[in-house]
Amino acid sequence: MLHPVPTLTRRVPHLPFWVLLAIVLVLVGADQALKAWALSNLRLGQPAIPVIPGLLDWVLTFNTGAAWSMFSGSAAPLALARLLVGAGILVYLYLRPQPRLLSVLLSMISAGAIGNAIDGLRAGRVTDMIHAPFLSAVTRAINGTDFPIFNVADMCVVLGTLLLLVSSLLPDRKKA
Repeated sequence: MLHPVPTLTRRVPHLPFWVLLAIVLVLVGADQALKAWALSNLRLGQPAIPVIPGLLDWVLTFNTGAAWSMFSGSAAPLALARLLVGAGILVYLYLRPQPRLLSVLLSMISAGAIGNAIDGLRAGRVTDMIHAPFLSAVTRAINGTDFPIFNVADMCVVLGTLLLLVSSLLPDRKKA
C-alpha cells in the first residue's frame, strides 16, 4: 500500500508517533499523580469532599474489578488484559498510522488502559477518587444506583470511546 507523499499543498493527515506517545505519557502521568494525591490526602470511608458542589467531589475508594465492580477480585488478570490492550493500541498506531482524530482518541483509550493496569499490577486494585453527584442523580433516577466513583484513566477510556463512536457517525470529509 502506497502512502501519499506530502507536498506544499497536500499534507499527510497523520500525527508523528512521538506525539501520540507524549499524549499517552501525559495522561498516564496525570492519572498516576492524582491517584498518588488521593492516597496521600483522602481516607477510605471519609465523607465526600465537595470540590464543585453538586458537580464534583473527592471520595477515595478501591476497585479490584472493572467498571461498576464487575469481575471483582480479578485485579491481576484484568491488569494484564488492560496492559495488553493499551500496548496493543500503541503498536497498532506505530505500525498503521491513522488520521489525527482517530489517533488521538485511540491514544486516550490506550492511556486509560495503561493507567489502570499500573494500579492493578502494583497494588492489586485500582484507586478511584472522582465522584460526580449529578451523574449519580441521573443513574438513581434510572435504576436506583449511584454512578461509580472513577479516576482519570476511566475518563480517558470512556471519553475516548464515546468520541470515537460519535466521530464514526460523522460523514467523511473529502480530501482535497
